[in-house]
Amino acid sequence: MSGGLRVSAGVLISIALMSQVASAAPRMVQLPDKSPLVTIRLVFTTGAASDPAGKYGAAHLTALMLSQGGTRAMTYREVVDAMYPMATRVHAYSDKEMTTFIGETHVDNLDKFYGLMRDMVLNPGWRPDDFSRLKDDALNELRVSLRGNNDEELAKEEMYNLIYAGHPYGHADLGTAAALDSMKVADLQSFYNNHYTQANLIIGLAGGYPAAFAERVKRDFSVLPQGPKDDFNLPAPAPIEHNRATLIEKDTRSVAWSFGFPIDVRRGDPDFAALSVMQSWLGQHRSENRLYDRIREIRGMNYGDYAYIEYFPRGMFRFEPEPNLARHQQIFQIWIRPVEPQNAAFSLRLAMYELDRLVKNGMTREDFERTRSFLAKYVNVLTKTKSGELGYAIDSAYYGIPNYNEYMKAALAKLTLEDVNRAIRNHLRTENLQIVGVAKDTAGLMAQLTSGEPMPVHYNSPKSQEIVDEDKIVEKWPLGLKRDDVSIVPVDKVFEN
Repeated sequence: MSGGLRVSAGVLISIALMSQVASAAPRMVQLPDKSPLVTIRLVFTTGAASDPAGKYGAAHLTALMLSQGGTRAMTYREVVDAMYPMATRVHAYSDKEMTTFIGETHVDNLDKFYGLMRDMVLNPGWRPDDFSRLKDDALNELRVSLRGNNDEELAKEEMYNLIYAGHPYGHADLGTAAALDSMKVADLQSFYNNHYTQANLIIGLAGGYPAAFAERVKRDFSVLPQGPKDDFNLPAPAPIEHNRATLIEKDTRSVAWSFGFPIDVRRGDPDFAALSVMQSWLGQHRSENRLYDRIREIRGMNYGDYAYIEYFPRGMFRFEPEPNLARHQQIFQIWIRPVEPQNAAFSLRLAMYELDRLVKNGMTREDFERTRSFLAKYVNVLTKTKSGELGYAIDSAYYGIPNYNEYMKAALAKLTLEDVNRAIRNHLRTENLQIVGVAKDTAGLMAQLTSGEPMPVHYNSPKSQEIVDEDKIVEKWPLGLKRDDVSIVPVDKVFEN
């Protein structure tokens, strides 16, 4: 992080957020208004990238212990019972560089709710029975929910692990099974003491809270040690020197694909808005887009085909991304879900064919204007709730950019078609890809990917001559994979170590 913070109207930020020197008090982002609902976001700029070696999952499990482990004075059941009449709770999630605690309550209940939320974070219970329960939950989430029940997220998360092998990002946010198995309460207490500091804390407040409330919260959280900020001066991921594929062998009825590569673009960079237009046109999540049109709508091959330039977890369950997943490094990826095995190789070729066309030809003026207009409105969807608006304001502070809506709308207004097509040429590619697939017959799929033989598509109904002609090109599209470039991994080995 570098540079000063530009503050937009309506957002109050208590100190210079980009300073690398530990501050005398926690940083604060405020969005006061007259709403009777008050939202509190406590964002610690620490996460899986700060997991100690061999303790992968410490950040995630620490967040669980604070949000679902009670306080020093109250058991978790007592906390839940106290919050029940207020119809609220504290929700937490962690990523590579951020761990977020979210609470929302009516202003009439603010004192009581805040007191509970404050103590959950500042005075955690650390009870052995809670630890055992939450460790089991984390292992089940890794082994059952992710590996067993979610092929699409499985492929996506393993792709990140492979791209970032040997890097602080190179393990799932949930951790590894071996590390979680060996975790002790003392490991989490150590992580908490080292990383839950004033320097790492951004306090976010939104809604109709009393004028003195912000100072009260800042004063309460000033009991945390000042500490240094977590250092995210990250090494570049190892270069991908040729296409490579990992096939996860699993007893599943369909095939899920993810493929991608690192990009040197994030919010605040000159090409971010340009790549946002590209991504929206090519693969806007849960919306009509180029991949969706060519793979699902015209060919009826699967359910969803999306592209991303920022990390987007839990995409099966969400229409928009969550805030507070800020990262210094991002990747470009395409997500294809799910495909019948007989068309798996063809679907991968088709996505790569479309990416190649985009890199070579760029976007048309009509597509550019339509997509830019859509995005200028879509940013409002991302911040339609006060909690979302607050989350994006915190992210903007972290990245050192103005209010996200204003930042994107201003950048889109100045953007040209030439800017977008130049960014596409500079940042996208169709070689040196990391590919991950989840399939049952991985040996057969590997043969299809590496044989060099045409792999025709199979339809249940006739297609137009235009599509038939295009399919003849796609079925022979070179994947650039030899047998040595493809590895097969049993699903029960993924995320184990």
